[in-house]
Amino acid sequence: MFSKIIVLSITLLCVACNTIETENPYTTINKIPLPSGFYRVVELENSYGKFLQHISLKKDKTVYKFNGELKGNQTAQFAVLDVSIGNKDLQQCADAVMRLRAEYLFAQKKFTQIDFIDNNLKHYKFYPLYTRTHFTTYLEQVFGMCGSASLAKQLNTVPNFRSIKIGDILIRGGFPGHAVQVIDMAENNNAEKIYLLAQGFIPAQDIHVLVNVVDTDLSPWYKVNEKSIIQTPEYTFRSDELKMW
Repeated sequence: MFSKIIVLSITLLCVACNTIETENPYTTINKIPLPSGFYRVVELENSYGKFLQHISLKKDKTVYKFNGELKGNQTAQFAVLDVSIGNKDLQQCADAVMRLRAEYLFAQKKFTQIDFIDNNLKHYKFYPLYTRTHFTTYLEQVFGMCGSASLAKQLNTVPNFRSIKIGDILIRGGFPGHAVQVIDMAENNNAEKIYLLAQGFIPAQDIHVLVNVVDTDLSPWYKVNEKSIIQTPEYTFRSDELKMW
C-alpha cells in the first residue's frame, strides 16, 4: 500500500512538472527576459520591428499542427505566438514569415503594400475588399502559390550579418527550404548584439520562438558573432542567408 502511494505521488509530481513546463508566463515578445547587461533595441512607433516586439504570446507553449494534433517535437520552442495558422496545411515556414509581414501591413492599413510573388515572379497583390475575411482568403492563396524559393527571390540580401535587425529573415529557398524570422533584438554597452528567432514549420503549425540549442545558457537568445553557421533546433543556416524586406 505504501509503495502504491509513493508511485502515485511520483506520478502526480511528474504530471505537475509537465504542466508547469508547458506554461508561458510572458504575454508579449518584448516581455521575454534579457540576459544581464543587455537592453532591448527601441523601434520606431508604427514600425515593423515595433509590431513584432509586441506580438502576443499564448499562455500554453505547446505547439499544435493546423489540424489540432500535437507537433511531434515539443523541445524546439520557448514560447508560441498568438497568431492564426488556419485549419489547412498551408501556413508553413516561409508562409509564417509572409503572415507576419502581411498582418503588420494590414494593421497599418497599408493594403496596397501587401504583395508577394511566386517562383515565376507573378505578383499576388491584396485587393479590395479590405476585410479580414478577404484577407484570410487572400493569404490562403498566397501560401498555396508562394514559398521559401519565391520569398528568397523577393527579399533583399543583407550584406553584413552584423547589421542584422528586427524583421530580417534567415532563409534558404528550396523545395523544401526553410525560413525563420528575427523577431526581437537587444544589445549591451560593449556593442554585443543578441536576437530572437521565430519559425513556422512543416506541416503547418503554430509559429513559435525558438530555443538556442547551442548556447543553452543564453537561450532563447542568439548572439551575433563571427561564426558562419547559425544552428537552430530543426535547421542549420549560414550567416550569408540573411535577407530583409
